[in-house]
Amino acid sequence: MKEFDAIIIGFGKGGKTLATELAQHDWKVAMIERSDKMYGGTCINIGCIPTKALIHQAELATLKKGLSFEERKADYRKAIAFKNNVTDKLRQKNYDNLAGNPNITVYTGEGQFVSPEIVRVTTKEETFELTAKHIFINTGAETVIPPISGIQDNPKVFTSTTIMELEELPRQLIIVGGGYIGLEFASMYASFGAEVTVLEGFSALIPREDRDIAANVQEVLEKKGIRFILNANVQSVTNGEKEATLTYKDTASGELNTLQADAILLATGRKPNTESLNLKAAGVEVNERGAIIVDEYLKTTTPHIRAIGDVKGGLQFTYVSLDDYRIIREDLFGNRDRATTNREPISYSVFIEPPLSRIGMNEEEARKKNLNFKVNKFTVSSIPRVHTIGKTEGMLKAIIDADTKKILGCTLFCPESSEIINIVAIAMKTGQDYTFLRDFIFTHPSMSESFNDLFRFKL
Repeated sequence: MKEFDAIIIGFGKGGKTLATELAQHDWKVAMIERSDKMYGGTCINIGCIPTKALIHQAELATLKKGLSFEERKADYRKAIAFKNNVTDKLRQKNYDNLAGNPNITVYTGEGQFVSPEIVRVTTKEETFELTAKHIFINTGAETVIPPISGIQDNPKVFTSTTIMELEELPRQLIIVGGGYIGLEFASMYASFGAEVTVLEGFSALIPREDRDIAANVQEVLEKKGIRFILNANVQSVTNGEKEATLTYKDTASGELNTLQADAILLATGRKPNTESLNLKAAGVEVNERGAIIVDEYLKTTTPHIRAIGDVKGGLQFTYVSLDDYRIIREDLFGNRDRATTNREPISYSVFIEPPLSRIGMNEEEARKKNLNFKVNKFTVSSIPRVHTIGKTEGMLKAIIDADTKKILGCTLFCPESSEIINIVAIAMKTGQDYTFLRDFIFTHPSMSESFNDLFRFKL
């Protein structure tokens, strides 16, 4: 049995950064990754990087007018090749960064607990056991596959991972799920030239957002040609010679309806990837959603075992996983001043066109808390910058506490929102009054100068 100072199961953002940190402290580290296609984790291989690379290519595709569908298919194939080149390079770079470190040993195989201190590794060639005083679980999340008849092993049914390997642009695409992932893919494939239909089981899209924001998002995406069907409970999928037929039930009327498409994308959520870890042998408990239970320093119910990133549930973002690394770093080598309890608020972005970004409370949440709050909002078309780039759709919305003058939340559905939301995040994190953004001197013309007006409240 080989002994290490630390074992990390999963080559994701938080785990790989932690491995380098531990190695700098002369710890001997074992990094276990079950797939040679996942060095670097979800973000680099099947998440943020490839999707954003394709979204950028899709935006470029919208600039080409009058193309035939065959020409758009050719552009799509080039986009897939571009995406593959980007991910291949980053995957290799991530592997080399760890494998080239003398204090880190990378094992390509599946890790499974034998006991709280021992992990069995099964590679293509052999099975062996490792032991360490510190073990970190960084296995991420996987797509939830709903119990729909006809989708198992169906070549016309894809997940958000497998559809990015599809080299032929589908003429008709059905997306099952109107959440953030579904909307990102809907926006992207519509920009490439596919006819996109989104099926949502609930009566409204993106329920976490205020209804005025959600309505504006739906309106803008419908202008791109995306069709939305709400209250749609998918019953089955059957394949014909060229197309798949999807049957869904309208839960409002009880009617059964059918749709045809070349491809069907399941965007039905993600769940923590824990099933093969044998956590019971390690004494590591999970909650009702299968997420590993951790304390504010990411310790599991077996304290020398910690969980990093998506596997512990909560917000599934690469930058949250990176902050998990910082929490562990400070707990092991610093003054323990970082914890999950003090990192709010956290912003997020949905990369539709234009992108949707938010931080803090929305209006409905502020109302439920019975706060004395003020709301300000306006359409994107009033911002000078959007006219210089020809992107005039969307809206901005801010909420402040009328008693404390602090910013409660902000939602930006506008060009460059994924960048400028960080300005609001900094203001909130440093405890600034809303007047800080109201009176700040921004460059002109820029999207950020819109905060001068967005935070102009009358108290």
